Amino acid sequence: MSELRWHPLLEEWVVTATHRQDRTFFPPPDYCPLCPTRPGGFPTEVPAADYEIVAFENKFPAFRPQPPEPAVTGSELLPVRPSQGVCEVVLYTPQHDARLADLGLNHLRQLVEVWTDRYAELGALPYIDYVFIFENRGEAVGVTLTHPHGQIYAFPFIPPVPMQELAAGRRHWERTGRCLVCDVLAEERAAGQRTVAENDGFWAGVPFYARYPHEVHIVARRHVEALTGLSDGERWELAAVLRTILLKYDGLYNLPLPYMMVMHQAPTDRREHPGCHFHIEFYPLQRAPGKLQYRAGCETGAGTFLADALPEDWAAQLRSRVA
Repeated sequence: MSELRWHPLLEEWVVTATHRQDRTFFPPPDYCPLCPTRPGGFPTEVPAADYEIVAFENKFPAFRPQPPEPAVTGSELLPVRPSQGVCEVVLYTPQHDARLADLGLNHLRQLVEVWTDRYAELGALPYIDYVFIFENRGEAVGVTLTHPHGQIYAFPFIPPVPMQELAAGRRHWERTGRCLVCDVLAEERAAGQRTVAENDGFWAGVPFYARYPHEVHIVARRHVEALTGLSDGERWELAAVLRTILLKYDGLYNLPLPYMMVMHQAPTDRREHPGCHFHIEFYPLQRAPGKLQYRAGCETGAGTFLADALPEDWAAQLRSRVA
């Protein structure tokens, strides 16, 4: 059962997906459902002996193209609706123990192409308003399958965090006639002290307002709303800066850094969103060797983040790592 229930105090949808309780939980490597299906071996979700990158519908989705009817009847105050949408898994590589940064620039460029294709195809569905591409890495983030992979949730509404960004961007646009992210990027590049890496297409750095330890944002230097607006050269440059940040992350404490990676780009609701600017945000959870940063009462209940260090220091630490 999956459905959308309205939270009237926060004015946002909550997804109930009871079948996700049964999703696969840390299987032995020989029984990984995301590895290729070896001849005579355990049948996986990829019925092929090898692959480069694969995208397919999630076996335990929060949204379905043809969802069931809700389990309860809603009201005017507490509405409920079917959770129509699409959830996909993107397998980065057939190598079970690989790290994304180890796969090479050409492979990362192919991954950018896959992300772009899925954004365009899912966004064209009439019931999809937002295509959210993300990766959870590490047990600390709640990952239950260690095979390198990401996910795509095609929402039937614009989720709350992108909605907040879009609203702020619209207000700035109406007040100044300029893109908010472009203005922030100009200040960050001028200051320089929070920059971690940069190329002709993208800036990567710890933002002035970082909330997570060593949080990095990758921002298109040209004003572009989505992956589909990137030129061929910019797609190569995105792959390059992604690889640089991933290598720096894994070199920070000499371990695969647990993080959440999320993409913010234009909604696909066929409306105008002035000021929307493509960028990627990384939320690492390791604040020091052997110490995790938890989202506790103040962050979760009040929505106010407490940062344990200066963003300038986090940026300096990342710059010092070889990539």
